Amino acid sequence: MKLWLSLVVLTFWLAGCDRLPSSSTPSPAAAPENHATNVVNAAPTVAATSRPPAPAESNIEQYQQALTLENEGKLAEARALLQPLCDGGDASDKMLDLFGTINTKILFTPASAPEKTNYTIVAGDSLGRLARRFETTIDLIKKSNDLVADTIRVGDRLRIYQGHFAVTVSKAANELRLTDNGKLFKRYHVGTGQYSKTPVGDFKVTTRLVNPPWWRADGKTIPFGDPENILGTHWLGLNVPGYGIHGTWDTNSIGKQATAGCIRLLNDDIAELYTILPVGSPVGIHD
Repeated sequence: MKLWLSLVVLTFWLAGCDRLPSSSTPSPAAAPENHATNVVNAAPTVAATSRPPAPAESNIEQYQQALTLENEGKLAEARALLQPLCDGGDASDKMLDLFGTINTKILFTPASAPEKTNYTIVAGDSLGRLARRFETTIDLIKKSNDLVADTIRVGDRLRIYQGHFAVTVSKAANELRLTDNGKLFKRYHVGTGQYSKTPVGDFKVTTRLVNPPWWRADGKTIPFGDPENILGTHWLGLNVPGYGIHGTWDTNSIGKQATAGCIRLLNDDIAELYTILPVGSPVGIHD
């Protein structure tokens, strides 16, 4: 009799465990936005043992090789090793960060790369003319050639990066991806509009400002440097009135849907994008 009762109790307990994941996990409509909470409510870890290894584990050898190449100054080789993994979606966050660091080192220094053209200054050249000719920015030509002033002289040799940069923003992931000729160049974490206020569509950069003023909703101009100015150090305006990509001092808003509709980055990150993106650069925003 005792054995029969024990079997009944055990059978009932197991049936309850089978129902536990579906009853304790919120439905998609009710799921909270806090990703940490979602992890707690995820499926039991026992099921995860049969999944393929995470990219960070399966590609650790490539990551270490790329890190070694970077430390040796072999930036183009390190990039070539990581590019297929980053383009294919097989890279871990750590690998994506290293990939972006390597690319900006190539871009912002005189380091050689297939995308760079060696150019000798001739009479009539100016940085503005060169920027228009090569569809880049004066800031990028100066930074990548260690130029302090805008003055160039006949016979000077420059390395000019010939890229075709574009931006894609994911509102769901709060992520901005910079691409060059359709290939991933660097990933940035961003803040986007609260209640999905950031517009969706294909846009272009139309204005570029350093130390931008901010126009409040009531029309009052808040100058750069005023604690009330929320635009950070740089502004890239889009061809949709009132919206753009800008910096921020509010680091807690990055990675969240917390803005009035603009795309917000850390000041160091927006400074990079400002240097890279000329007027006319494509910006795609999707949910």
